[in-house]
Amino acid sequence: MWPRGDSAGRAEGRQAAVIDVGSNSVRLVIYRVDGRALWTIYNEKVVAGLGRDLPATGRLNAEGVEAAISALRRFRSVLDGWRADEVMAAATAAVREAADGKAFLKRIEAETGLQVRTLSGEEEARYAALGVICGQPDAEGVVGDLGGSSLELVRLNGMAHVEGVTLPLGPFSLGAPKPLNAERMKRVIDENLAPLASRYASPEFHAVGGAWRNLALLHMQLADYPLHVAHQYEIGRSDALELVRFVQRQSRSSLEGIEGLSKKRFDTLPYSALVLERLVERLGVERMIVSAYGVREGMLLEAMPPEVRQLDPLIEGCEALTAQRGISPELGHALEAWVAPLFEKLPPLFGDRDAVLTAAACRLADLGARLHPDHRADLAFQQVLRAPLAGMNHPERVYLASVAFSRHTATPQPPDASVARVLSPDRRQRARALGSAIRLGCDLSGHNPRLLEKSSITVKGDRLELNALAGWEDMLLGEQTTRRGQSLAQALKLKLVLN
Repeated sequence: MWPRGDSAGRAEGRQAAVIDVGSNSVRLVIYRVDGRALWTIYNEKVVAGLGRDLPATGRLNAEGVEAAISALRRFRSVLDGWRADEVMAAATAAVREAADGKAFLKRIEAETGLQVRTLSGEEEARYAALGVICGQPDAEGVVGDLGGSSLELVRLNGMAHVEGVTLPLGPFSLGAPKPLNAERMKRVIDENLAPLASRYASPEFHAVGGAWRNLALLHMQLADYPLHVAHQYEIGRSDALELVRFVQRQSRSSLEGIEGLSKKRFDTLPYSALVLERLVERLGVERMIVSAYGVREGMLLEAMPPEVRQLDPLIEGCEALTAQRGISPELGHALEAWVAPLFEKLPPLFGDRDAVLTAAACRLADLGARLHPDHRADLAFQQVLRAPLAGMNHPERVYLASVAFSRHTATPQPPDASVARVLSPDRRQRARALGSAIRLGCDLSGHNPRLLEKSSITVKGDRLELNALAGWEDMLLGEQTTRRGQSLAQALKLKLVLN
């Protein structure tokens, strides 16, 4: 059985705000924190370009300072009434390196009351790594966090041992917004990476930062990829190199013509693409994985109690997603105990992740409770497919969405191209089986977790046996239960037997 969080504490939840004063943008993000799960409930960004003049003048951009101060005054008003311990505010490379950085922070405090902490390069690297771990606890390899002025490289070694370095390889440090001189910048980047290449060599590279998320969204568009979710999107080595070289060849006017790219990044995107190309080449990267989590989420993860950090963010997120008044919070846990023994005997399709995915799917059992019954299957599928849940890759996301679909209908497959593109046939069939099992458990028990303890499902040879304890047969094994059992048996290609 998967470890559980504190249901009472999760139901209450809390809000936390993080203000990020970066080299390119100043941002306020308000999160709801449900145990180990994070939800972005408000996100506002102002592209101030504080670090735009730093290489030439050693000082913050004057117009950027005014834009940032104005944004921070607004953010303070938005957070009016919030306790100080609910707000984290941090500044990164541009403020850290600028001669007038400290004066800027004093002005912020005087005009807004906000106390902004300047992160060292090592702290920024650490929080970037913790952010990746926050979004994907089993992440391995190296993290690269590209900001406006700096690049942080971090080798993932768990929470306690984070080995990182900061480099002046952000677009502003390399010369943006001037047109990219690719050959000259390539030499500059390689000179910075050469002493570190062996230390940070890794086949798996976790890309953090808005510029690289934009590149991933562009790759999705060019590949006609059906699931437009940046978090945990994967790009292989050859595709990554082809993508970044394509971007470097484009003029500003050509980039402006590409739908979906952020208009604020046209001047910096070729620089970001060149940095990624050199990292792929010099570090021996075979697979790039995009993380939508970074420094802000890393700070929140560090602030969580140790016992909460150990919980699985996917299971916690699924449980929080379905938390509603009038619905038993115990049902998902009881369903997991009921279906897990059956699915543990089947060949694993996701390696050591099958048990986590089963637990998460059971937490989603009542996702459609307040949706129209004629549309529950389709709506539940789309909600899981698009939900900002952490702790899973794209095939796992589509699998859980397919389970949620089959939980509410006997229709074999969701009418969505993403399923066939992302899931293999055996995984699609397993999703149908797990969804059918959850549907059977919900209907057999009438959503009463205690009734599930009076029955079990097992496989014996070519038979799926649905068993009720003596004296409970007529209360559990009715007409609807039989229909649901038949659907599960068909999905597993077995013959149903009622005992």
